[in-house]
Amino acid sequence: MVRIAHLSDLHVGSPHFVPNLMNRAIQEINDLSPDLAVATGDFTDEGFRDEYRTAAAYLRQVGARLVAVPGNHDARNVGYVHFEEMIGPRHWAVRVGGIAVVGADSSEPDLDSGQIGRERYPWIAEQFAGPADLKVYVQHHHLLPIPGTGRERNIVNDAGDLLELLIGSGVNLVLTGHKHVPYVWRLENLYVVNAGTVSSLRLRGHTRPAYNIIELDGDEVRILRKHPFAPDAALIAHMNIRTGQQLYRELGSLVEQPG
Repeated sequence: MVRIAHLSDLHVGSPHFVPNLMNRAIQEINDLSPDLAVATGDFTDEGFRDEYRTAAAYLRQVGARLVAVPGNHDARNVGYVHFEEMIGPRHWAVRVGGIAVVGADSSEPDLDSGQIGRERYPWIAEQFAGPADLKVYVQHHHLLPIPGTGRERNIVNDAGDLLELLIGSGVNLVLTGHKHVPYVWRLENLYVVNAGTVSSLRLRGHTRPAYNIIELDGDEVRILRKHPFAPDAALIAHMNIRTGQQLYRELGSLVEQPG
């Protein structure tokens, strides 16, 4: 079995950032010993260098190999230059245990909206051209609208073209972050998995800080949501990637209700 930890939206520097939540999530992720950790942006609140230093120090504590893409908050105040210096490249492709994972920077300097852009499409298609047990694409902004996140200005501006490219490339999973509401969409045989915030109390409705766990076991993929300090992870989606069969998906908005 191959396991991926998916965390997002730390927001170091924000008054809503909770170090105890971040430390606990890191401990839990390290206890799982994932094969890869994927972080989908907004590590800082304003893109300042000191925020990046702190965020990078947290990310270095993750024991697994970690890949990351910047978010809109990270691109503020020319923060993307600190991202490249302290966290890593903004566009990348890695292979782990037969899984092809490709990440792209969807942020634009000092804008909350994002896009990938047609100049990046050939590169993305090339990275997914070869065979893989699972193909995973990573960006910060939503690729599909997420319930409970307000007006739909949060998807990338070129979402339609990007969806066509990813489905045509045989991508199985898309991992995103951005608006702190965990959710899973299924579109054809593509699953779009949004993460909540792992360590911020800037929350919508009754959502709680959370991160995701993705497990590939043979032909089956399980997606679980874990709240720091909670004893168990909840299954939110389960599918067979060879047949496209959906074995389970949690229905309804994850803007959780009390009780």
